[in-house]
Amino acid sequence: MATKKAQKVVTPIDQRETFVSIQKNFAESSISIEDQLRTLYALQQADTKIDKIMQLRGELPLEVEALEQEVAEINAKIEKNEAEIAEFTSSIAANKNNAAECASQLAKYREHLDNITNSREYDSLQKEIENQDLLLQIAEKRIGEAKEEIAARKNEIARLQDRKAVKNADLEAKNAELATIVESTAKEEAELRKDRDACAAKIDERTMNAYEKVRNSYVNHLAVVPLYGNNACGGCMNTVPPQRIIEVSSNKKIIICEYCGRILVNPESLGINKD
Repeated sequence: MATKKAQKVVTPIDQRETFVSIQKNFAESSISIEDQLRTLYALQQADTKIDKIMQLRGELPLEVEALEQEVAEINAKIEKNEAEIAEFTSSIAANKNNAAECASQLAKYREHLDNITNSREYDSLQKEIENQDLLLQIAEKRIGEAKEEIAARKNEIARLQDRKAVKNADLEAKNAELATIVESTAKEEAELRKDRDACAAKIDERTMNAYEKVRNSYVNHLAVVPLYGNNACGGCMNTVPPQRIIEVSSNKKIIICEYCGRILVNPESLGINKD
């Protein structure tokens, strides 16, 4: 009877993982620790330079997005008012027809009054005249109200169009400003993103998740940092013990700052330009 091969148990990726929780995975990788550290620091350098390019753009992308949203909302309001104008226009047409029918009936009833010979029929016809006259007044009132509503909607549309013109002018200016910045940095950004993708392709998924987790935990987006002043963490500036400094420079194992959880590296020992 054939024996079944034992299947390798793959530990599921935990999105909450940090560098501390993947130290074993890091050490057991087929890639040397020195190469992993070199790749991670190169990845961090690329991301930092990309961040600087994004900072050059400042709030412009968000401002453009906000203006586009405002213009879209204004257009929606204009369309709503135009739809309501169409409804009121249809209402006017319908009430004009009702008014014309009432007027026609009134003319007929009043003509019949001259030929009435008994009071009972006269009273009945007079009641019909009163009803038709009331319906005519209602129709004419609704026509007047609909015209007022149409005028109000047209005024609102004019106000919205003026506001839209201002927002479109702002949007055009912001887009032009953003386009200038993007154009001036497009080549550099493309090269950096290419470098970043090349680094990311060399890093296993668990380590990459930890990198992104730590990176997104800090305002400066630093997850892999060099020693600052040769004796402090380049991320949180806390002093690193002498023995740990030696271990950082040896590149034989992953050294994590005990205060902020960032990976500490020595660019010189990794053969990488610190800048």
